[in-house]
Amino acid sequence: MLKPDNTMLIVIDVQGNLYQAMHEKESLLENLTKIIRGAQVFDLPMLVTEQIPSKIGPTIPEIARLITGIVPIPKAHFSCCGEEGFMSELKKIRRGQILMTGIEAHVCVYQTTLDLIEKGYEVHLITDCISSRTASNKVLAIERMVGSGAKRSSMELALFELMKVARGDTFSRMIKIVK
Repeated sequence: MLKPDNTMLIVIDVQGNLYQAMHEKESLLENLTKIIRGAQVFDLPMLVTEQIPSKIGPTIPEIARLITGIVPIPKAHFSCCGEEGFMSELKKIRRGQILMTGIEAHVCVYQTTLDLIEKGYEVHLITDCISSRTASNKVLAIERMVGSGAKRSSMELALFELMKVARGDTFSRMIKIVK
């Protein structure tokens, strides 16, 4: 089970031109917005990356507005784990459970997930917050990540698992987010 004091959120490369090419991008954006807002309710640490932002562009404005105070980590490696800046921040956070989101499923999300599993992290693929340019690449990548030890999840499944109980301020705030 996910535990708020051991969970963090990673948002990989939701950037300009890359985001525009994603399969079902509107649904992706809606669910990413909800998982980010939900993570903020639980005060989960968050890491955001950008693949070669000088060429692909910055994090899209709809996401950038939600993550004020978080500076995206630029990267050239497909796996975030290949970047010293990312690994340094990850180690500072000291959480063992990761909610994995972003693009593209079959490239950066895939390679990062496998590296994190190898390093001992418990990776939860928030499948409705992950995409690729084609549905078939997303499906294949998720299948391979799950086969390598990642756990399949969704935005609502993860948020309600973190919440555990249907009462109080957290529940009231979360219902407004997921509805």
